[in-house]
Amino acid sequence: MLDIFDLAVVSQHTLLVSNYSDRKVELVSRQTGKVLSQLKLVGGPWSVCLVGRYRAAVAVPGVQKVQLIKIKGKTLAKDKVLNVSCHVRGITTSGDNLVVIYEKQPWLEVITTDGKVLQQFHSTGKTQHFKAPDFITTSPDGTLWVSDYNNTITKMDAGLTILQTFPSPLLENPCGITAVTEDQILVCSHGNNSLVLLQPSTNTMSTLLGKDDGIEALYSLTYCPQERKIFVAPVVTDSIKVFKFK
Repeated sequence: MLDIFDLAVVSQHTLLVSNYSDRKVELVSRQTGKVLSQLKLVGGPWSVCLVGRYRAAVAVPGVQKVQLIKIKGKTLAKDKVLNVSCHVRGITTSGDNLVVIYEKQPWLEVITTDGKVLQQFHSTGKTQHFKAPDFITTSPDGTLWVSDYNNTITKMDAGLTILQTFPSPLLENPCGITAVTEDQILVCSHGNNSLVLLQPSTNTMSTLLGKDDGIEALYSLTYCPQERKIFVAPVVTDSIKVFKFK
């Protein structure tokens, strides 16, 4: 059994898997499930995201770093290591830059792929907005979406300004999040054992998959637009499940 903390579709043949328990990122065959290449890191990896077609960024919270890696065919190789402000959890791209989530203030930063901080999140109200943000994704229109353990999804622009919040009883400890389109956001509701679809245009959420579909303690997911497939995994697992997005 592995602690899988995140997933990313690399190609029609491969997935990038964050293997937290073994402190590795692994390139896995989508056909056979076999590990094609792996990299040992200095700490357990959390979130992963692709940076273009041939690179990925990996959040390594325990050592306050982001590890960039190169992807060439069926092999992985280490690239630059970026030092970040504190324990980093979620990571995504925004244009040519990265957006990272921290477990405490400043909560979010936009950084370059050289590690330079371009922008920090600044709360505009008296009440602290984030409680325990965990994962972040970017929709095709460049909008940022943050899942927070306070049972809320937050929509933000590329400048880290809050645009809208989406609380729902369908969300309990939301974790992994990914965007199919700017109006179809998929969220892992860890506490509800379900996969939830958020549709911002109508301000609605609905349950796509649940326990009857074999979903339990769902934690991470990724989406393949070419095949319209969703790949999902709980934290502790020995398999990654695949569903068709209709």
